[in-house]
Amino acid sequence: MMWKFFQSRAVLCMASFILASTAYTATAAEEKKAASPPAEEKKAATPPAEEKKASKSAAQEKTPPAPEKKTASPATNERAAAEAAAAARPRPKPAPRPALLKPADKPAETAPAVAPVTRAPHWSYEGENGPHAWARLSPEFAKCGAGERQSPIDIRDGMKLDLEPITFDYRVSSFKVIDNGHTIQANVGGWNAMRVMGRRFRLVQFHFHKPSEELIEGRQFEMVVHLVHKDSEGRLAVIAVLIEGGVAQPAIQTVLNNLPLEKGEEIAAATQLDPAQMLPESKKYFAYMGSLTTPPCSEDVLWIVMKQPVQASANQLGLFERLYPMNARPVQETRERVIKESN
Repeated sequence: MMWKFFQSRAVLCMASFILASTAYTATAAEEKKAASPPAEEKKAATPPAEEKKASKSAAQEKTPPAPEKKTASPATNERAAAEAAAAARPRPKPAPRPALLKPADKPAETAPAVAPVTRAPHWSYEGENGPHAWARLSPEFAKCGAGERQSPIDIRDGMKLDLEPITFDYRVSSFKVIDNGHTIQANVGGWNAMRVMGRRFRLVQFHFHKPSEELIEGRQFEMVVHLVHKDSEGRLAVIAVLIEGGVAQPAIQTVLNNLPLEKGEEIAAATQLDPAQMLPESKKYFAYMGSLTTPPCSEDVLWIVMKQPVQASANQLGLFERLYPMNARPVQETRERVIKESN
């Protein structure tokens, strides 16, 4: 009995010991598990092999490879010695920089210079700016007072000679009309020319004066038309056709029909004009050297004054007179100039 008692007690003690050991082992395992990080976190904390490799490559790129040592050649040594000698020479001192201007010291910006607009002096046929004052209005007009061969003149005692006939080559042409403030002027297009004294001149424009500027043996006419020509060298020749009262003149009417409404305005005519209609039937003429009859009164102008006048109607003369009742320069001194007259 007693043996069985002790045997059962031993079995109970052994079971208790086994249970305690098992509980201790489980508790220790749980504490160890809690103290150490999970496997995944440990794996994330440790960089993978590829990242380590990339870091190693980046480090290698940052560190430049050591330059290879080369053995200097004699030429290289000589060049190095020359460079060292040049570096040892004294260098010229640089020029001092200009002192910077303070904002308050900067020069004020000025507007670009604008050339003044120059206008020709105002001249007229009457009053204080009339022909007697033209030479004083501008130095460019000096010839108007000091010239030796001025126009117009009173044509007298011409030398009658067998002069070369004038050859006119006038054609129907386009034209423009302008009231320039001194007369009515027609600027002629196309090619219209005349030949005289071995030279060929092209018709540029024609304009009118009332009364006529030219006199023949003291006689003055109702009007005159000046046909201005120019040759290839720029020399001028003016054909003067005297106008008296009579029948209507077709070319003059064509010009009057195209008068502009404003002074200084040039109007291109819708019709054409034949300059030959303004020429007299007889082509006999007077010839002399003179000047322009308006400022600047330039000289060396060949004047051809037709001996036979043409006619214009009283209505045509009156229309021009309403615009310019008097726009003729007084006659100038002849000064013993040669005047030729064709037989």
